[in-house]
Amino acid sequence: MTKQEKVKFVIDTLEEIYPETPIPLDHKDPYTLLIAVLLSAQCTDARVNTITPLLFAKADNPYDMIKLSVEEIKAIIRPCGLSPMKSKGIYGLSHILIDKHNGKVPESFEYLEELPAVGHKTASVVMSQAFNVPAFPVDTHIHRLMYRWNLTNGKNVTQTEKDAKRLFPRELWNKLHLQIIYYGREYSPARGWNIDKDMIFQKIGRKSVVK
Repeated sequence: MTKQEKVKFVIDTLEEIYPETPIPLDHKDPYTLLIAVLLSAQCTDARVNTITPLLFAKADNPYDMIKLSVEEIKAIIRPCGLSPMKSKGIYGLSHILIDKHNGKVPESFEYLEELPAVGHKTASVVMSQAFNVPAFPVDTHIHRLMYRWNLTNGKNVTQTEKDAKRLFPRELWNKLHLQIIYYGREYSPARGWNIDKDMIFQKIGRKSVVK
């Protein structure tokens, strides 16, 4: 198969399995999505979804969030891990949103990535899922699958993102990145991987992965 044929096979297979792609993190607006994505670093979406209702009951906007102390935020989000860094980030970015952006989450990669505790991947998720701007956030699932499918050399997530954007049509990026995440969790996990059930790997996979 040519690379383009492989790409078409991936797109068609994912569309067949996951015609709908609900956003895995519960939220109601760009701010609550931003906080949920920040909390999801090195934490499962399922756990984040159990913690955010507790946090958002006290503060679901930057004005209420800065009424809480960093310690109060940290106590609530502790089960998500990295709570010292994340709590400072949430408090700090809430202040910046009020001071510089009228309390709104900016629709800009540049401004998002200036916020504390917000990296390129978090900014990409917010731009994609809150504002429907084409982006291809690369998490560990996408990085792993793109390598297993021999669509990237797997050097780092930056390279994987470049390769994904080069190979896949721009208008599909927002849906595809979610489809790949869902597929990775169900059929191609890091641990407990059953290659026989991984139909995409069976067809186009990098053979050296299983040696």
